[in-house]
Amino acid sequence: MSLSEDFLHSEDLHPIDVVEYLAEHRDWEFDRVTDDQIAMAVTGQWRTYAITLAWSSHDEMLRLICTFEMEPPEDRLSALYETLNATNDMCWAGAFTYWHDQRLMVWRHGLMLAGGQPVAPEQVDRLIRTAVSASERFYPAFQLVAWGDRSPAEALQVAIAEAYGRA
Repeated sequence: MSLSEDFLHSEDLHPIDVVEYLAEHRDWEFDRVTDDQIAMAVTGQWRTYAITLAWSSHDEMLRLICTFEMEPPEDRLSALYETLNATNDMCWAGAFTYWHDQRLMVWRHGLMLAGGQPVAPEQVDRLIRTAVSASERFYPAFQLVAWGDRSPAEALQVAIAEAYGRA
């Protein structure tokens, strides 16, 4: 049975309701922060990722932010930023950034639902899986640059292939 089958007869379904359904279906820990926002924890191979999805009716966008803690030494920040630029060139959807003040590595992506388009559970599932997959794929490279004293080019060699596993 596809994830969408339960939603075939639902009208005016809020995108965060779909996310909540998926989180329950996947047995992910989650908290419905507001009507337009949900936070969850998804465990990967390297770590547990904090994922927040928020709906903006004004922008007609479902925004995903996936974060994990990272506290690189200050003298490695320039190499980390260089790695982020190279990493983002390798990504088709979404992008990484580093929030220095919060000490968080962040993956951001948005799903446009212009014109009142409904969101399908498969779209949300893909959005979350893409975030976790990208984080899993590039996490070792970020670690090697920050603490392994490797150059961005050397560190990214471990991220050439897509990560496999499940979110």
